[in-house]
Amino acid sequence: QVQLVESGGGLVQAGGSLRLSCVSSGRSFGSYAMGWFRQAPGKEREFVAAIDWTGGAPSYADSVKGRFTISRDNAKNTVYLQMNSLKPEDTAAYYCATGPYGARRLEQVRYWGQGTQVSVSS
Repeated sequence: QVQLVESGGGLVQAGGSLRLSCVSSGRSFGSYAMGWFRQAPGKEREFVAAIDWTGGAPSYADSVKGRFTISRDNAKNTVYLQMNSLKPEDTAAYYCATGPYGARRLEQVRYWGQGTQVSVSS
């Protein structure tokens, strides 16, 4: 079993930055890809970013490419999402995700965090 706990959300003005963290416990963190998804009110959950178990091959949704950076520290069982140049349309609940077969598509995810809210004011 894997437990994921996110932190770092909050309210920020447009153009600002936030860094989300997700700490994993339970199973070996270092062997799974990790990802971030988000869900805005009334919308479907969507992929934001993912990184493989080595910390390589980061991938991003087109909407956040160049503004968000995903990274991981396997020694701390933690994955991060640095969010810069935030826009009001980035407002959503952000979820950490992982699974043995990847974390880039919803159907791959086996474990979810509880979510952390990010709100960006204009």
